[in-house]
Amino acid sequence: MRKTLSFFLFVLLLASTATAQVAAPAKKASAAQAAAYEIPFVTKTLANGLEVIVYPDHSVPLVTVELAVRNGSFTEPPEFNGLSHLYEHMFFKPNKAIAIYRCDLSKKFGNEAYFSSQNCSETLKLKAQVGDVAYLSDLDNSGMVRNGTTQEEYVNYYYTATSKHLETLMHALRDSMLYPVFDEAEFQQEIQVVLGELDRQESQPGYHLQTTMMDKLFYKYPSRKRPGGTRETVATATTDKMRTIQSRYYVPNNSALVVTGDVKPEEVFALADRFFSVWKKGDDPFVKYPLVEHPPLPKSEAAFVTQDVDSVFIQIGWQGPSIGKDNASTYAADVFSGIVGQPDSKFQRALVDTGLAVSVDVHYYTQRNVGPIRITLVTTPAKAKQAVAALYKEIAKFSDPTYYSDAELANAKTALESRDLFSREKVSEYTHTLSFWWSSTGSDYYRDYYRHLRAASRADVDRYIKTYIAGKPHVGVAMLSDAGRLESKLTDQDLIGK
Repeated sequence: MRKTLSFFLFVLLLASTATAQVAAPAKKASAAQAAAYEIPFVTKTLANGLEVIVYPDHSVPLVTVELAVRNGSFTEPPEFNGLSHLYEHMFFKPNKAIAIYRCDLSKKFGNEAYFSSQNCSETLKLKAQVGDVAYLSDLDNSGMVRNGTTQEEYVNYYYTATSKHLETLMHALRDSMLYPVFDEAEFQQEIQVVLGELDRQESQPGYHLQTTMMDKLFYKYPSRKRPGGTRETVATATTDKMRTIQSRYYVPNNSALVVTGDVKPEEVFALADRFFSVWKKGDDPFVKYPLVEHPPLPKSEAAFVTQDVDSVFIQIGWQGPSIGKDNASTYAADVFSGIVGQPDSKFQRALVDTGLAVSVDVHYYTQRNVGPIRITLVTTPAKAKQAVAALYKEIAKFSDPTYYSDAELANAKTALESRDLFSREKVSEYTHTLSFWWSSTGSDYYRDYYRHLRAASRADVDRYIKTYIAGKPHVGVAMLSDAGRLESKLTDQDLIGK
């Protein structure tokens, strides 16, 4: 399933999810027979390959317009690591349209000093390429909210405002996408902003746990799983590298326009054709620049992360299934995580109800380029050794046919569906969910997700466990303080279950 980048937000999400998964009485009908609900979005693909996704919701007069791009750390060799994120920061900086608008204003109000210093005579010649920019006055007055995010396999940029500003928002996103300037002074300032973000991330203990896990799990190409990059790559970034990223990945046939809220699909499609049809189709970046093949782990490995924390955080990780290679196991992975996440599951009873762990969760992160499977357990130094031993004892039982009941299997599927329905309460946030699934899996995968989820059987779950978890090489990481390590007496052998 989809995840957030922040480890502690992730832990909080796990806690709230566990609360939501209180088992309801099982129905007599089997899960496969229960009708999966529909995800009512509609799509259209423009001639240049841009996919337009519309999810109407007229309950509130708001609209979110988002551009998603299949980019992120999974496209980044070490020298480009973190630069997709830096590009995100440059996306809303002044572009050619804004430059024209400002020059128009300076000419209108006789600001000769600005007109001359900004070389407006040349800038205004760009009107033939960019077109009308008068909409920018409406954008300034729209009260819009804008932002973007970068993850491993997608980058998104979006505006949210009242629905009467739909056309303006689409126009603004088009111009930001097609006509960036990459002003050198702005670029250097934004490098410092991103370096500040990296500093804040590194101040969070969970960052070091997650980074250690991913670096070891994807040991040959760790940059492909690090969306933030490193201080060195960000500090030495250049505008030429920004243009390289743009030319490779920022093409319509590698992008999606996602529009949600108080809109009519026909109107969105018409506006999309009007604004974005001028965007020229490019080469398929994943043919020209193929994704790396992450090699399997040759053996299990342990690591300790020292941080000033009171608890002990244990994480066990495996390389999981990839979209496009083993789709069936991606559904089974989500179902199994839902089964063991239920408060009454044998897994929770053995680890949380016994007092060995404060919390424990199994999570699979849906990805096209190898999704990680991670079990995260939180305990105390005094109980850590016993808790890890108990955890591996439970892992050994995962493929036992009596480890979960048919009711738990059905309840897991219902809980996953319910979670998605709850996420639709805030449509502007649901926009990002649609973008995530489009980028990592494709819109057809997400459209049929709950039908396949309902069809997932015990045999599917068993195959997933035996293919990716049972007896497979894995990484065990413990995050704890120096004092906690002394008290816990944890060893490398403990962390890998030997």
